[in-house]
Amino acid sequence: MHPLVKLAKDTVEEFTKTGKTPEPPVDPVPEMKEKAGVFVSLKIKGDLRGCIGTFSPAQENIAQEIIQNAISAASQDPRFSPVEVSELEEIEYSVDILSTPEKLASKKELDPKKYGVIVKSSDRKGLLLPDLEGVDTVDDQISIASMKAGIYMGDEIELYRFEVKRYR
Repeated sequence: MHPLVKLAKDTVEEFTKTGKTPEPPVDPVPEMKEKAGVFVSLKIKGDLRGCIGTFSPAQENIAQEIIQNAISAASQDPRFSPVEVSELEEIEYSVDILSTPEKLASKKELDPKKYGVIVKSSDRKGLLLPDLEGVDTVDDQISIASMKAGIYMGDEIELYRFEVKRYR
């Protein structure tokens, strides 16, 4: 198991069992020392169980970003009840490290398999990670990200794309 995924797993398990936030690793791997947006996804038998992240860094480093987002994915994703101890053995984890988003001139610069998208309209932003099951077209990707942010068809939007390094 990659150290980034192990940190997410250990964090969710400790938080779920004790309610405590674990400390970052004393001797972190190099990837944990950098700053980046991070998403932590939890699945059980292939079904989403929680997914929370940041598209730009909100913490001191990736290790702390993983810890905060793993806790949020397990306990604060509004689509799900908090993870229970009885579920811990079944959870599959993935950690996505995001590149810096770049503004696009056109949706033609998107590819839902390669790039994630951020749709922005005034103060609302919706994000969708790349290479998600069932999201096969750019229009699907933009539509889902817009819905997540409460952005409606016809609203003026800005598009940004980013790449991820996905660890499982």
